[in-house]
Amino acid sequence: QVQLVESGGGLVQAGGSLRLSCAASGGTFNDYAMGWFRQNPGKEREFVAAISWSGAGTYYSDSVKGRFTISRDNAKNTVYLQMTSLKPEDTAVYYCSAEYSPYGVTYYTGHSDYDYWGQGTQVTVSS
Repeated sequence: QVQLVESGGGLVQAGGSLRLSCAASGGTFNDYAMGWFRQNPGKEREFVAAISWSGAGTYYSDSVKGRFTISRDNAKNTVYLQMTSLKPEDTAVYYCSAEYSPYGVTYYTGHSDYDYWGQGTQVTVSS
């Protein structure tokens, strides 16, 4: 059973940056593809970014491509989401997710693809 704990959220002005971290425990971290999603009240959980077990494969939603970067440090059992040029529409609770997938450069973009989730961290971007 994998446990995920996000951190790094907060309040930032538009145009600013934040780095989210997600620490994993309870499994072999480099057996898992990882993802970041976000959600606002009353809305569906939205895919943001994904990364394969090795970090060789990454994928981004169109809304964050060029502004956000997903990365991982398998030695530290941590995945990161570096967010730059933040916009008010980036405001949401951000969730980290994991799926067992020690294969090639596989990553997943659907929230139903992931078995494990963190509790979320709030990101608020003021205009």
